[in-house]
Amino acid sequence: MSYLITPEVLNEKLDVVKVIDVRHDLVDHAFGRKAYEKSHIPNAIFFDHETDLCGPKTSKSGRHPLPDRRHFAKLLASTGISLHDEIVTYDCGSLMFASHMWWLLRWLGIQNVRVLNGGFDAWVDKGLYTTSSILKLKPVDEWLPLKPLVRLISMSEVQENLKDAKFKVLDARVEGRFNGDFEPMDPVAGHIPGALNHPADLNFNYKGELHSKEKLRQIFLDISSDPKAIVHQCGSGITACLNEFAMEEAGLEGSGLYAGSWSEWIAYPENPVVTKT
Repeated sequence: MSYLITPEVLNEKLDVVKVIDVRHDLVDHAFGRKAYEKSHIPNAIFFDHETDLCGPKTSKSGRHPLPDRRHFAKLLASTGISLHDEIVTYDCGSLMFASHMWWLLRWLGIQNVRVLNGGFDAWVDKGLYTTSSILKLKPVDEWLPLKPLVRLISMSEVQENLKDAKFKVLDARVEGRFNGDFEPMDPVAGHIPGALNHPADLNFNYKGELHSKEKLRQIFLDISSDPKAIVHQCGSGITACLNEFAMEEAGLEGSGLYAGSWSEWIAYPENPVVTKT
């Protein structure tokens, strides 16, 4: 199966799926809600990456700490989303934020989640109907999360991995940030010792389309023949989800996510960092 859905197919299913808008900008945090209020896919519900999709932020949490699973499930139920719904999530088209929501929903144990291929931009390009009307669904009964369908890796596991190298840490940030040449988001530049760099943009062709399953499969198998030996990270756990999504789309199951990522790692002075020399 594919975790992607085309605008045309989604358009035919709007009455039977729950649609989630997670457009966002890591610098302009107001962008997503403003874009949603201006125009969105009919019936879409908006979730904010800075408030709805992360937990309380502290000096040690990283920029996007995971929400409490039960609290997150309660939030979804309050907006009319149940554990067994078919869900489609979308962003502007980078797939980065939509993949993050895809990961979060699967972390709750929700199985039927897909990402809109090309995002809102592709929907508009196809000439499909948009609206500024905000739908408020009737809340459903609160539900408890099921067993996660994704693998979460803690900072302590990454620290231990510095000694025993049981897995490869795959950093989804752009090369300049990985090397420590510049750092626009976090107070310390560089990367986790031993980490490899696979910028998330490498998952797309020159047209901005996600590579075929076959090509994605070869890309990641060249990194490791064992998908379970890969742990994804980025700046704050969002972009890394796109690398994990690409692997799962290619049929390479079982990689992990270090959700705290670089912004959590550098919050602890005892954690070593590497910069290009």
